[in-house]
Amino acid sequence: MDDARRDGPLLATLAAITVVTAVVSSLGAPLVPSIARTHHVSLADAQWILTATLVTAAAATPALGRWGSGRLRRPVVLASLGAVLVGTALAALADPLFGFTGLVVGRALQGIGLGVTPLALAVARDVWHGERLVARLSLLSVTTVAGAGLGYPLTGALAGTVGVSGAYAVGGALVALTLLLAARHLPRDADGVPQPVDVPSALLVGLGVTGLLLAVSQGERRGWTSLAVTSGALIGIALLVAWVRRTVALDRAGRQPLVDLRLALRPRLRVVHLVTLALGVAMYTLLTLVVLLVRADGSRGWGLDLGVAVAGTVLVPYALLSVSGSRLAIRASRRFGPQVVLPVGGLVFGSSLLLLALAHDQLWQALLAMALGGLGSGFSFASLPALIVPHVPVAETGSALSLNMLLRYVGFATGSAAAVALLDVLGGDGAAFTTTCLLTAALCVVAGLGAVARR
Repeated sequence: MDDARRDGPLLATLAAITVVTAVVSSLGAPLVPSIARTHHVSLADAQWILTATLVTAAAATPALGRWGSGRLRRPVVLASLGAVLVGTALAALADPLFGFTGLVVGRALQGIGLGVTPLALAVARDVWHGERLVARLSLLSVTTVAGAGLGYPLTGALAGTVGVSGAYAVGGALVALTLLLAARHLPRDADGVPQPVDVPSALLVGLGVTGLLLAVSQGERRGWTSLAVTSGALIGIALLVAWVRRTVALDRAGRQPLVDLRLALRPRLRVVHLVTLALGVAMYTLLTLVVLLVRADGSRGWGLDLGVAVAGTVLVPYALLSVSGSRLAIRASRRFGPQVVLPVGGLVFGSSLLLLALAHDQLWQALLAMALGGLGSGFSFASLPALIVPHVPVAETGSALSLNMLLRYVGFATGSAAAVALLDVLGGDGAAFTTTCLLTAALCVVAGLGAVARR
């Protein structure tokens, strides 16, 4: 097949990879209350269908980025999609066969899909050049966000008609089709030598974050000083300390660590990474709070008592405005500089949580808050590469961006687990909902001020 004829099928395949992995990763947020009831678990436990996906993504993304270099890119993409397919099958069969544990394991495997998107972009960089490359990368970046936005209403519609298991079964069918397309159209040759991957570091990150988040999610129910909670927290901290020490040792020995922490601590980068972590926490706190708001029956002083279909739809403004916000951010960055865009994004995001704290009695208020949140998210995350890339050597660009992506996913996972835990700690009533929103808004303001101080 000549270049002109393969251009269309390859672009369609890469778009399918970015869209479907985003759709499958988002097959969860509107379902948390339904899964809690179906499997007879608490909301904090049910929230792990989101948290597990994001923890896996945090550990897998930098590893897949290195494994997928050069000639191994195609097999790594195919193997990753295969793992996602197994995860959707486990999730679909969880209710009749595997129970809640099988569902969480399946969702964890689906998190590998979030690490495939950078590889799809790398394929585009290999194949296209110049203005065509810019256009293709722009399209693929938009499809990633659009895929997540599509996943929310799709989840609601499917869950309302074929149930939770059916929703994951449809997701599995989409992944299977994407896997077939990838096997047919991904290039079989690629330049470059595969990079070594420090697998122990990936395990230390994933298990360490999991230990800490388990402690956070179980603290209110088991007691913050209970043996299980304190042990989980201490083990998590110990594993993360071990990861830092291992990373430093590998760097001193001249070997390539999973991510370059020495590079991350440079003055103009460390603030960007901390702001990324904070905004990641705020983002998934907002998503969790809005879903719970829509589904809660109002018996505790808050909640709209609407169905899962509405819970899926209410997240669509976030996805759409994220795309629009990223476009506006690019224009604003060109005119005012990226150092202005990040603080503005953090403050706009904070305003969405402030609005939700002050007004959450009507559906339109939730929709408006999500639209503002999407705009702030688009501004914030679109400005990050421009703030990182100019301050690192060309050879270390991938490492710097991988660490930033890892921190983003850690932030997402933390927000996912902490939102429900904080609600419980504060009493779970209307005042608790308002206070949780205000505390998260304050986190955004601090992040925005931190971004200003970076200048």
